Amino acid sequence: MGHMSDQPARWTQATVYPDMWADPDDDPRNSEGTGPDGELATLQGFLTDYRLTLRMKCDGLDAEQLARRSVPPSTMSLLGLIRHLAMVERDWRNWISDDEPLPRLYGRRDADFDEAVADQALVDAAYADLEREQAATDAALAAHPDLGERLGKDRTSVRELMVHRVEEYARHCGHADLLRECVDGRVGQ
Repeated sequence: MGHMSDQPARWTQATVYPDMWADPDDDPRNSEGTGPDGELATLQGFLTDYRLTLRMKCDGLDAEQLARRSVPPSTMSLLGLIRHLAMVERDWRNWISDDEPLPRLYGRRDADFDEAVADQALVDAAYADLEREQAATDAALAAHPDLGERLGKDRTSVRELMVHRVEEYARHCGHADLLRECVDGRVGQ
């Protein structure tokens, strides 16, 4: 007799490579030809791909699924990740500025995850926050193409900031892999 489970069955939409999220022709991260020239373009390319990966892991889910928590006591959810990354994009601008810091995007500490609840208006706001904060950080850094330039009160190099951004998105895309699999069983890189 089979065992009933609340766990979704694992599946992938990909048909060409079963360990991928999407087939190469359908994957917006898939580019033909040689990679970018130079360190800055390479870092920007990886950042763009990880941002797309996060979006892809969240696509097709409703507010309840996006807000679904992983495993207790964690408050992590896909919606929480979207809010968290919007918040850290704002924080990175504080690193490179000599001005007064921008206020925390969601107020108190951990509100990015704790207040990620199943409400479509909150989901829409989180995506808008992420897009706005990414664009603002991208624009702020575009004025500093020299990766060795040191910015802000702590004299952080542009290189360190770019690598940290890639690392932050990569780490959270790993979380998104597991969160999405828990929601509906979909797997793939």
